[in-house]
Amino acid sequence: MAMSAWASDVCPADSAMTVEAPLDSIEWPSYATPEWRRKNWVSQLMSNGFRINDPGINYPKFARFCLKVYNWGDKTFNSYDPEYVVGSGKNWKFYGKSYTWAESYAMYLPDDVNVRMSSAYYSDLGLSLNFMALSVGYTFNANDLFHHPVANRANFEFNFTCALFSGSYMHASTNGGVTITHFGDYNDGKRIHYDFNAVNHDVKTGSLYYFFNHQKYSHAAAYCYSKYQMKSAGTWICGFNFNTQEIDIDFTKLPMDMLKYLPDDRFHYRFHYTDYNLLGGYAYNWVPRPKRWLLNITAMPALGYKHLYGDSADGRKDMFSANIKMMGSVVFNYRALFASLTGRFDGHIYMGRSYTFLNSTESVTFLVGFRF
Repeated sequence: MAMSAWASDVCPADSAMTVEAPLDSIEWPSYATPEWRRKNWVSQLMSNGFRINDPGINYPKFARFCLKVYNWGDKTFNSYDPEYVVGSGKNWKFYGKSYTWAESYAMYLPDDVNVRMSSAYYSDLGLSLNFMALSVGYTFNANDLFHHPVANRANFEFNFTCALFSGSYMHASTNGGVTITHFGDYNDGKRIHYDFNAVNHDVKTGSLYYFFNHQKYSHAAAYCYSKYQMKSAGTWICGFNFNTQEIDIDFTKLPMDMLKYLPDDRFHYRFHYTDYNLLGGYAYNWVPRPKRWLLNITAMPALGYKHLYGDSADGRKDMFSANIKMMGSVVFNYRALFASLTGRFDGHIYMGRSYTFLNSTESVTFLVGFRF
């Protein structure tokens, strides 16, 4: 298609000339050189809408080598069965998004004492411009924008997805901004709402996982919006996950009338560990209407080894690790426009000598954009 488009510019329909060689191999007389041929290769890309495989682009040797490497990688790692998955036909995407996330904590202590806490909702707003696998964007703290700061916090997230595998890395830290909702038998065991700013949390987590049915299932269609899933398909998943947690909970900041409901004299807990896990699971894309609606659900439990650091609460170095990652999305497409609602859940478990500690991160992303 690209060849015929360029040929129509060079050779009018009533011309008897037939072009059988690539356009970049034709020796043009100086008086007949088209305007686009007189530009450098970067300007040519800009003129043709960044169609990188257009035969009329005068790439220098190194740029042409990079293009060949990219095309090899795209064919090897990003090819699908066209009956099930097709490309969007666009290289560029621009979108705005709203990202809301929160953290939850649950402690199961001796004598059936349960402590439950949850953070405030952290909200970010952002814009992003994407060209193929590259993107640039800006995100700002919506809590500060609307004069509702909830805690000192920071968040960084990176994701990469192709047909064969997907990888992600996330680093988040929060200081304070937590609410205690249950505290043993305090308030007769009923729900409470006590602001508690003595919880500090820093988490780094990364995952890399492989899609077995990668010819028919597209994770990018559900989470990157660069593909269309034409028929419903699912896939088994396997991979690797690491997770480093630093959580400090200081109950000594609570009033004495609450502390007496704890089962022992231990009022300060610190959890500092790294999990190394094998993860496996299943993902499914349901397509009620091709190129218009897509629903995805993905669940990946992870089991492995937990390494504890010396400042952790139990003083041990080795434990069993169990975590779970879940995500789901609803995607709507209308011509060049697209919108999605995505939810994610990352849960972690820590089994101490006399207690169990659970913590999780939940997030919801709403996104609206267009392809061009």
